[in-house]
Amino acid sequence: MKWIAAKVTFDSPDRALATDLVADIFYALDLKGVVVNDPDMDPEQDWGEDAIRPSEAPGVTGYFADTESSGDKCKTLEAALLRLQGTSGIETRVEYSRIDDQDWAEAWKAYFWPEKITDTIVVKPSWREYTAGPAEIILEIDPGMAFGTGTHPTTALCIRMIQTHLKAGDAFLDVGTGSGILMIAAAKLGAGILRGVDNDEVAVTVADNNLQANRIDQKRFTLSTGNLVDKVNRTFDVVAANILAEVILELLPDVAGLLADKGVFICSGIITAKKNIVLSSLDEKGFTVIQVLEKEGWVAIAARKTNDGGSRSDACH
Repeated sequence: MKWIAAKVTFDSPDRALATDLVADIFYALDLKGVVVNDPDMDPEQDWGEDAIRPSEAPGVTGYFADTESSGDKCKTLEAALLRLQGTSGIETRVEYSRIDDQDWAEAWKAYFWPEKITDTIVVKPSWREYTAGPAEIILEIDPGMAFGTGTHPTTALCIRMIQTHLKAGDAFLDVGTGSGILMIAAAKLGAGILRGVDNDEVAVTVADNNLQANRIDQKRFTLSTGNLVDKVNRTFDVVAANILAEVILELLPDVAGLLADKGVFICSGIITAKKNIVLSSLDEKGFTVIQVLEKEGWVAIAARKTNDGGSRSDACH
């Protein structure tokens, strides 16, 4: 299959905000991969001597399948970028190029190195060497054609929250599992039953491969393809959703029914501008917000299911 790479560059005094807003547009289009180009990043210092230097212009690149409908997707992207300019003043330029599966799947690997995302958890690409410390938990990952290297702020914040709120033996559900990174983290932190759902069959295959590569017992986990939680028919102690704010809002009415008493819902993939919308909706649905973390313009929220459905808020910022 051929893929189209849409590279969006921009001029903005607030580069981080511009990056987040453009990336949010790509995620809303349900693209199969998004890469941030940051010219200020120092790969030789942060990643290794043979890492590829980022491009000189700041921007974001998204990838989508080259099909009969790809022209419509390009027009939708361009219209969204035009609206962004009108609302925020961020001027953008977009360039398109075609690439093969193999070119896409391999080219980005030069940017991905082991990274410590909590005091004890390290995300390690399967093709990199890393000597683990005595207390470190290693999450070995090969995202392939799926979302989730574990190093993006949204995923890192999710893993931090899982480490904080998941107890040994808890049943864990990951909605939009991508590469399976959150399931792997939950498994290595002591979760009992693991369930992952994604609307992309490729992601489900990648997640299965990654779970097995991390030696997670196949009797412990189940993966399935589906829309959000339509096919989920049991309760869980912890439910995680590292997806878009809009999808989280769509998911909320069903989450309470999926959580055991005092179960915890962890949601991430929320840009700062949409934090209050998600917090308000959680409050309206009777959740107690127990933790809010922010990093580089992204927000993750942990909320506990309450028995009476009343409004609650004791967030720890």
